[in-house]
Amino acid sequence: MAKLISILLVDDHEVVRNGLRSYIETVSDFQVVAEAASGEEAIRLVGEYVPDIVLMDLIMPGMDGIETTRRLKQISPRTQVVVLTSYHEDAHIFPALKAGAISYILKDMKMDKLIEALRRAVQGEVTLHPRVAARVLQNIRTGEDGEDPQMIAALTQREHDVLKLIANGLSNTQIAAELFISENTVKGHVSNILSKLHLADRTQVAVFAWRKGLVHRTQP
Repeated sequence: MAKLISILLVDDHEVVRNGLRSYIETVSDFQVVAEAASGEEAIRLVGEYVPDIVLMDLIMPGMDGIETTRRLKQISPRTQVVVLTSYHEDAHIFPALKAGAISYILKDMKMDKLIEALRRAVQGEVTLHPRVAARVLQNIRTGEDGEDPQMIAALTQREHDVLKLIANGLSNTQIAAELFISENTVKGHVSNILSKLHLADRTQVAVFAWRKGLVHRTQP
């Protein structure tokens, strides 16, 4: 008997999870092994089940789908993450793909296309919703390094300040003290910076800042 393809559903809406489970389990070689209503729960279940696929929502209370994807890929690199969301803005697409998602599809996709995307993911093949694929292609065409100069221009002055301090190795607590703002506010700025620059983590922010000459070795 062939091994069933194991799937973990991650969405904070029970009605969405129930609908997905009901349809997916009509496919003979698929098995929904667990459901998670939060990123934190998803991380725990990935460690327990090591599923073939995680079908991931992006916008959830607490840990969002991007951070959840990043962490679960560290726990189980073999697990393929397929993002299923209503959001197709750059601020969601690029961080999700950089975090390790193999596919990015929208919730208006027909169920048979979703099943096809899951099958492709098991084979290590990418599926992008046409609108998402168009944004990825446009991003590639914006320059030799694939970076749009307007991304930097999109940063606010305070985000520039936070970016420079990140590049100089300061923690969120230290940045908060330096700028006389709360740590939660710093976290919000960091999240916006990651989204606007299409970067996955603080290390990439620091590398970006040094490479673009936004900070210099002579800075404290």
